[in-house]
Amino acid sequence: MEKKKKYYSVARGRKTGIFAAWYGPDGAEVQIRGFAGARYKGFPTEEEAREWLDSMTDESQSSKRTETGKKSSKAEASVPARELVPKAGKILIYTDGGCSYNPGPGGYGVVILKGRARKELSGGFRLTTNNRMELTACIEGLKALKTASSVTVCSDSKYVVDAVSKGWARTWHKNKWMRTKTDAAENYDLWEQLLDLCDRHRVEFVWVKGHAGNRENECCDRLATGAAAGKKLPADKAYESGETRVKLT
Repeated sequence: MEKKKKYYSVARGRKTGIFAAWYGPDGAEVQIRGFAGARYKGFPTEEEAREWLDSMTDESQSSKRTETGKKSSKAEASVPARELVPKAGKILIYTDGGCSYNPGPGGYGVVILKGRARKELSGGFRLTTNNRMELTACIEGLKALKTASSVTVCSDSKYVVDAVSKGWARTWHKNKWMRTKTDAAENYDLWEQLLDLCDRHRVEFVWVKGHAGNRENECCDRLATGAAAGKKLPADKAYESGETRVKLT
């Protein structure tokens, strides 16, 4: 099976941009190694990598113009990001996940809002991927609900939001976790859990722009980053054993 290509966005480093390789003289790793305040993230598609890089560029421009006292309609339009408030009888769950490298130590963060109640969750693994942490954040948030609920899940991962909202994940499930006749869906173990939870609750997924001033999204990012930096992290057993895709016969 052809190995799926990955892309790496470097927003702060010796050289910024999107890189198709992690290692090597033209890779992302050399751009951030030893660079103070480096900001980078890995993605499964170039589109997602570009979107994240653009959001980081907007954030940087906003900060610089605020410091100099100059106004910018572009910067003002991106802050604040879309803010949702819990409606009566409905629960809001904000989620985020990521890795120090991709793959690498990873973490997830969750904020659950119900009326005036607020709850934070986080956790991490010693070796995992960005997408697995994005999925895990959604799973852990929904698992924390004790009774069937009406829920809006807010995520900055289009990988998660589009796959659920556009029905892709259910199609993969129906096709025994195959995206095509020759390409197995990644992370089927987590998708299976997430779809089961969506059947238990009434769930709507909403995409929010990451790193754009959304208070709860930023909180989830901090929770995820802190969890990934923890010591003695447990194993993501499915990932480390290679059981994240169905076996092709």
